[in-house]
Amino acid sequence: MAKPKKVFRCNACGFSHSQWMGKCTQCGLWNTLEEDVYLEEKPAAFRRQSQVRPTALHEIPENQALRRSSLIGELDRVLGGGVVEGSFVLISGDPGIGKSTLMLQMAHSLVSSGLKVLYVSGEESAPQIRLRSGRLGFASSGVMIYPEVLLERIRDEIESSAFELVVIDSIQSIYSDAVEASPGSVSQIRHCAGTLMEIAKAQGVTVFIVGHVTKDGLVAGPKMLEHMVDTVLSFEGDDTGAYRIVRTMKNRFGTSGEIGVFEMKPDGLHEVKDPSAIFIHGLGGEAPGSAVMATCEGSRAFVVEVQALVSRTAYSMPRRIAMGSDPSRLAVLLAVMEKRAGIYLSQSDIIVNIAGGFKVTEPAVDLALVMAIASSSFDKPVQAGMVFIGEIGLSGELRPVSHMDSRIREAIKMGFTRIIIPEANRDSLSPSSGIEVKALPDVRSSLQILS
Repeated sequence: MAKPKKVFRCNACGFSHSQWMGKCTQCGLWNTLEEDVYLEEKPAAFRRQSQVRPTALHEIPENQALRRSSLIGELDRVLGGGVVEGSFVLISGDPGIGKSTLMLQMAHSLVSSGLKVLYVSGEESAPQIRLRSGRLGFASSGVMIYPEVLLERIRDEIESSAFELVVIDSIQSIYSDAVEASPGSVSQIRHCAGTLMEIAKAQGVTVFIVGHVTKDGLVAGPKMLEHMVDTVLSFEGDDTGAYRIVRTMKNRFGTSGEIGVFEMKPDGLHEVKDPSAIFIHGLGGEAPGSAVMATCEGSRAFVVEVQALVSRTAYSMPRRIAMGSDPSRLAVLLAVMEKRAGIYLSQSDIIVNIAGGFKVTEPAVDLALVMAIASSSFDKPVQAGMVFIGEIGLSGELRPVSHMDSRIREAIKMGFTRIIIPEANRDSLSPSSGIEVKALPDVRSSLQILS
């Protein structure tokens, strides 16, 4: 008989320890160890009879995944074109960000297209969901609501009623009698997720699970949860603001890195077809400390405004604050500006922000950040209608970036008339009209635009 064994597993990296300690020895994070009890199985005898034989790649029959539109265009985009039959999808985000609202809207849309949908709620009662559905405008929907937290009952209901899509809200609230641990623990989450994955793959049922996040913004529970699912969607945005971004962190049925933009209104989440319109207002040039860049997320390009504030400080340690961009990258750019362009900012507080609450992590934002900082430092606004795209190297050179044609097309669509790019991107551009393209070699020549 299998013997139960107790370990302490890190909920950030999944590394197991024989005893509890304050700091994980693998990833170095504090207070991440949780008790985990599992059955220690003895290895089975080696079997020579194999049911599966190696097959040449070209002999494997092609099996196209059956997709069905969720009737929510931005959600279809991040899913790679629609909901895939038999897929296992994890959607995570901060409390109150809109995960349950989006799942309920998706369930209603799929029911109206003919699917049989089960919405399992472990955190809300049926009257609460009925009240929220009324606010969203589809109280008469045919979505089956099942307020249950016991995994065995949920599995029996799915198998007996032949549902085609199941939403689990949330995986941290579900528990199994087969595991001697509290709901939300590492062992419960791993066991419940494994059972739901078996249901999805064996019966062809599409399963969406809602997951909580930690204070660092990571998916709560064991790290292996992200490896088990087919798709990981991350909800981003300030719960006090209007706009939400759903980002694809992993997708076995499409490309990762795609984003969908939504606006939260009293009647639910609404799609934003043109993100550039919410991240940029006008053509810039109105005040010092502002520059515009065109960024790419997945297959989508849009224009964002980069803002900077440079202010003299009376303290010996000036502050460096980056909102929406990498703080470490900001420190590197300031060092390059001092060494390669002769702009000394060591006695000034510097605050940079990506307007609209958006996060830009790609290095193509470097040139716009430097121009916004220099504009605030010189107290000179950037000329209206200009867009800056380029990565800055440690020796001050402008390095090429990818997807330049799509960035330029988006800038033209938004009405911009002049774009500054790295000289290395000049030869790779397709002929375009409606915008003046200026290719520059280094950051010093770019800063001359403000002189």
